[in-house]
Amino acid sequence: MGNQLGQKAQSFLGTDIPLGIDLKAGCPVERQSGKLEVLNIKGLMHRKLLSTMKPLLKPLFAIALVLVLALGQANDAMAARSGGRIGGGSFSSPSRSYSSPSRTYSSPGGGYYPGGGYYPGGGGFGFPFLLPFFGFGGGFGGLFTILIFIAIANFVVSTFRRVGEGTDELGYTSNPSVSVGRLQVGLLSDARNLQTELDQLAETADTGTAIGRAQLLQEASLALLRHPEYWVYAGAESQQARLEAAEAKFNQMLLAERSKFTEETLSNVNNQLRQAANNKSLPFPQQDGELVSQPDLSQGPGEYIVVTILVGTEGALQLPAVKNSEDLRQALRQIGGISSDRLLTVEVLWTPQASGDTLTSDDMLAGYPDLTLV
Repeated sequence: MGNQLGQKAQSFLGTDIPLGIDLKAGCPVERQSGKLEVLNIKGLMHRKLLSTMKPLLKPLFAIALVLVLALGQANDAMAARSGGRIGGGSFSSPSRSYSSPSRTYSSPGGGYYPGGGYYPGGGGFGFPFLLPFFGFGGGFGGLFTILIFIAIANFVVSTFRRVGEGTDELGYTSNPSVSVGRLQVGLLSDARNLQTELDQLAETADTGTAIGRAQLLQEASLALLRHPEYWVYAGAESQQARLEAAEAKFNQMLLAERSKFTEETLSNVNNQLRQAANNKSLPFPQQDGELVSQPDLSQGPGEYIVVTILVGTEGALQLPAVKNSEDLRQALRQIGGISSDRLLTVEVLWTPQASGDTLTSDDMLAGYPDLTLV
């Protein structure tokens, strides 16, 4: 009877160790060198279970990793980033206008000049150098020689003037040289009144005219100049190119900045004002299950506001490389001083725009890695 139970236990545990049954202990035992050692059935079963589940550990780990990554991306996607935008203008409609060169013509006619013969009327100049040799009074040759040179000089000057005007007009309308610039400032989120100023500017700015766009650029630059105590990061770049290449570069910069927003909750582009319906409904941060009016910067990582200014302008624009606050101040003054007759297009963007939205240090590193600490 004991041998049969030992064989069954041996078959169950999947081991070749010869087993018997200790009737008093009621446990399988191993006979080795005449000694009986009690085997731990639970330990053998545990090892058996591990050997069975070991092939399944890798697939389970892979599934868990996929779930973690998916949930992490979902959290990033749910972290909405609101943005504001003000701008207008176009590279295809320059602010400078050229009038066609005026030309005056004298009425046709002629006249008789003593000693010089007949001068046929017409535009520009006559032909006094032909008639003196056949006219009356040969004593006026020196005077007619002077008139010849005056007429030729007048013709040459008028011709070059017309050619120059035509080249200037053609050069501008075909593919002139323009500049594109970008200036970015990262401020501490304590500058909440700056967001209010930009919101008001978006609601009142006249972005449909050249003068209105120049005023927008001045007011945005001035708003940043008024808050140097909140400056943390900054960056500036500018380049000059032909009209078509400059327009393409400007559009690339604009798309890159707009793509950092989940939603443009407030915009005024070419006098088209748009405001998202849920602009004021973004959730505020919570503390102990209750909503708070503003984030508490002392309880977590720093939070920021980023303002970006993009411009397209006629002629040269060389923004300084921003390495400190003085460089940033100079760049703001330079870009804010662009006149309306040179400014082709301007875009002012900022994030966050909606109340309750935040921009953390990680967001700054991910979205604006090129900015320099000032």
